Amino acid sequence: MSTTAETRKFEAEVAQVLHLVTHSLYSHKEIFLRELISNASDACDKLRFEALAHPEWLADDAELRIDVSFDAAARTLSVHDNGIGMDRDELVANLGTIASSGTRRYLESLAADKKADSRLIGQFGVGFYSAFVVADRVTVTSRRAGTSASDGVRWESDGQGEYSLESVEVPKRGTTVTLHLKADESEFLETWKLRSLVSRYSDHIGFPIRMPKAVDGEATAEWETVNSASALWTRPKSELKDEDYQNFYKSLSHDFSDALTWTHNRVEGNQNFTSLLYIPAKAPFDFMNGREERKGLKLYIRRVFIMDASEQLLPAYLRFVRGVVDSDDLPLNVSREILQQNRQVERIRGACTKRVLDLLDKLAVDEAEKYATFWSAFGSVLKEGIAEDAGNRERIAKLLRFASTHSEGAAPSVSLDDYIGRMKAGQEIIWYITADSYAAAKGSPQLEALKAQGVEVLLMSDRIDEWMAGYLTEYAGKKLRHVGKGEIELDAAASEAHKASEEAASAVVARLKELLGERVRDVKVSRRLTESPSCLVLDEYDMALHLRRVLKQSGHDMPDSAPVLEINPGHALVKRLEVEADNARASDLALLLLEQAQVAEGAQLEDPAAFVQRLNRVILEAPAGS
Repeated sequence: MSTTAETRKFEAEVAQVLHLVTHSLYSHKEIFLRELISNASDACDKLRFEALAHPEWLADDAELRIDVSFDAAARTLSVHDNGIGMDRDELVANLGTIASSGTRRYLESLAADKKADSRLIGQFGVGFYSAFVVADRVTVTSRRAGTSASDGVRWESDGQGEYSLESVEVPKRGTTVTLHLKADESEFLETWKLRSLVSRYSDHIGFPIRMPKAVDGEATAEWETVNSASALWTRPKSELKDEDYQNFYKSLSHDFSDALTWTHNRVEGNQNFTSLLYIPAKAPFDFMNGREERKGLKLYIRRVFIMDASEQLLPAYLRFVRGVVDSDDLPLNVSREILQQNRQVERIRGACTKRVLDLLDKLAVDEAEKYATFWSAFGSVLKEGIAEDAGNRERIAKLLRFASTHSEGAAPSVSLDDYIGRMKAGQEIIWYITADSYAAAKGSPQLEALKAQGVEVLLMSDRIDEWMAGYLTEYAGKKLRHVGKGEIELDAAASEAHKASEEAASAVVARLKELLGERVRDVKVSRRLTESPSCLVLDEYDMALHLRRVLKQSGHDMPDSAPVLEINPGHALVKRLEVEADNARASDLALLLLEQAQVAEGAQLEDPAAFVQRLNRVILEAPAGS
């Protein structure tokens, strides 16, 4: 049975993905077979699970398998599985759409960065499309389990922007992907080549991968299994090489790059389970959008795939982890709701969390360069754990990295232990500053007094840092303090000098309060400033001004809150205000002191044009030689 084919256009993003895949992965073209076999394995996994509720779906063909075959005369290569199959809607959703926010923006950046092109498979999880690297036409014929032969569907495309759909008769459930190979891809019509690729990339697949048995170089009608068909995580570590782990990671995650590191463990006792957990080297482009819908950690029960269970098996701040957990004890018919309330799952979650933190700690100690790679990709996500996992807060804090006034460049490389090891004698506070950029943090006038004393300050410029710091108030017995909040303590001699300075500057402070009015909450003589004329400070528990701006721009209602202006009475600009008799010029000077502090803090001025005019007036009116 066949009907008239329906032709549809790919979404614009899919068409561009296809173009980039076919033009950017030529040197890695052989991975298409790994991707197609991985998809077939997933289909078998899904059927094995759904058959728990529908055993009749397996009644006529119970042995799940993947068949790889070729027809040299027709120049076709086929990958067939007797897994769950797809109906018409699923074929459209899976092969005609890449539904991911930000796709277009990412593609635009890819087009400008040819080095990024080779990461395409890992970024999108679009392994199927790699078939177009070696094929000029791809046909997919599928029938979903539980449907009749007349419900089969055929999908076909040349990868140029359109695909066709038609209903066809398919005798049995499952999916067949047929590649019509390009003229220069004859190597994939060789039995030895295909077997070597299966052995290299897919030997760990937990279902038999079969190929026609060859006799004297000719394929026969007899099928033979060409992989070990043993789930890799169930095999002893002593039998596995790094290459085996890396190939399994790529198949599992559809990442084109190697994993950064991994941990493979078997737990036996009151509860038996195996975990194989990977830390990727790079984050997918839309990784930060995936907090609510997390995938990447697969739950198996006695080698039966149950679900993507990252939400249940790891906390949100470890959502970058990829891998599998295989339990001997959970019931096979476990539902998502039962899983969330199961005490055994809670114990597995606790053990997996500990394993990942142990792995990161080991990486930080033994392989600092690799840890820097991890931090660059996932550091801002790990910081979420400070707020979300009080039980592991100290462990997570030990893994944090920051830039500081004592480090070179903006790259975060300083740990809290590093900071404590360099603290000055008698220092009991870990000082830090938050800002919306590294440059704003490093150049903040609020640092001047501490820098003059040689005190190190951590420079925090991630958006999450201000929120995180609200929970990280102490580490290793040392308090953490923001240099721009509250009062800074001085020694006895400095405190006496400050009192004298306050008394001497009382008149200019009073005048500034009058001139600035409600624009500021208060005006004070600063303990922080040594070079700049002014800075803004907050009360100890106030939200940083840069975070207030971000939240306001995001649509949150933020109550009005005026900052405190601190001044340096020894600065020429303040001294000039002190003696200025003309109220208009005094007002200009007062506003400039406030606006300078706002600019240094990274704020956008309400009226930049007025600021420029005011600045010009003050410069032009300055006495000669001043």
